[in-house]
Amino acid sequence: MEDDEYTVYEKARVVGSRALQLSQGAKPLIDLSQEDLAKISYNPIEIAKLEFDAGVVPLTVKRSLPHERENIAPKN
Repeated sequence: MEDDEYTVYEKARVVGSRALQLSQGAKPLIDLSQEDLAKISYNPIEIAKLEFDAGVVPLTVKRSLPHERENIAPKN
């Protein structure tokens, strides 16, 4: 795995955190028409997945590595 790839667990954490923000009133970072929103039933998890795939989620992952080193995964 390269440093710029997210694991499935990291992706789930980022998408879940962003979906929580959206469900609490945060504005989506991608432009979606009313038709698109209706198609995904205004589901914050689906919106967060679309944002993640577009690379606009403002969250990063901090990875703890051996020997007290850390690696910050870049935004996708």
